[in-house]
Amino acid sequence: MAPHEPPARPELTVVAGSLESGPERVGRRPDEGPEDLPVAVVLFLSGPNLSLLGQRQPEIYGRDTLADHIATATAAAAEHGMAVEHVQSDYEGALVEAVHEARGRAVAIVVNPGALTHYSWSLHDALAAFDGPVVELHLSQPRRREAWRHQSVVTPVATGVIAGFGGEGYRLAAEAVAALLRPGRHARSDR
Repeated sequence: MAPHEPPARPELTVVAGSLESGPERVGRRPDEGPEDLPVAVVLFLSGPNLSLLGQRQPEIYGRDTLADHIATATAAAAEHGMAVEHVQSDYEGALVEAVHEARGRAVAIVVNPGALTHYSWSLHDALAAFDGPVVELHLSQPRRREAWRHQSVVTPVATGVIAGFGGEGYRLAAEAVAALLRPGRHARSDR
């Protein structure tokens, strides 16, 4: 393991560049040298079953894979001088730990919690302890689906929610984070 990369865990899929921890909550792009300016790191979290995107219920979630969506978010974030770190896990505790590890390092979190949206109070509490903007993201529109999907325990601690735009939501989430981080904005004022 490189000294500045998140710890490897068998239950996680971690996609990270060469990251630096520290109070500035920034990392460096892999192609940058130490003399280059650091960039803000945005953590994208993906919950259970999202590793199956492109295969699972394409009539609802589309044919693009999670890697396709993260590539879209990465490109959009780069346009605003931000780097993306991505963690996907089918395990609630692993996502909670990823939020804890992002504290003091990442400037924002974009979370697609999957089914954890509806019952993960531990993820809710971890996100509530994060100091930056939190954007809740869903490919589909949960309120147009089964009744049990209508309630989110993440929404009360999210700065905003992006839902129902399919893969375009990943670009929109990166754009929203960039807007929330502009000087003079108070990203957490409404949470």
